Amino acid sequence: MTSTSTPPGLARFNALEEHAAYAALHEVCASSAWARRLLAHRPYATTDDLFAASDTAMAGLTSADLAEAMAGHPPIGRPKPGDPTSSREQRGMAGASDRLRSEMLELNLAYQERFGHVFLICATGRTGEQMRDAVKERIGNSPEQERAIVRTELGKINRIRLARLVEEEARA
Repeated sequence: MTSTSTPPGLARFNALEEHAAYAALHEVCASSAWARRLLAHRPYATTDDLFAASDTAMAGLTSADLAEAMAGHPPIGRPKPGDPTSSREQRGMAGASDRLRSEMLELNLAYQERFGHVFLICATGRTGEQMRDAVKERIGNSPEQERAIVRTELGKINRIRLARLVEEEARA
């Protein structure tokens, strides 16, 4: 017999006061439009429902909303000091050689010069070399291609972070 009850972490998230839920969502994704859209659909019965709402909200973001979301992400190889999330997600760069770190810095700067924003990739589980290869491959994309890829990568990051959020809520 399967249980149809809402998972405990998701139930706790659903029960948060709006400002607390907004703050938690803003930690997941810096886009205020994305967070507002997810808030508008609470309560969620399942984690898959939460993921689907996130995907729908991500698909509806404007260019300005995407820029706001990207602004919340540090460059690859330079996680935010004191931020366990960016450090955990960029773990693949933690043991990188000085040469690879230098190469990533140069590539990040070239990418930012070309596209006007930080190189964004779902870094979880990727090695430093894989991230370097991805930026080398993507720097030749058109701005339109890159926006589509960034939207997809943000969606992946948001799903990972949402899963962690409801897991943490379950332990709270």
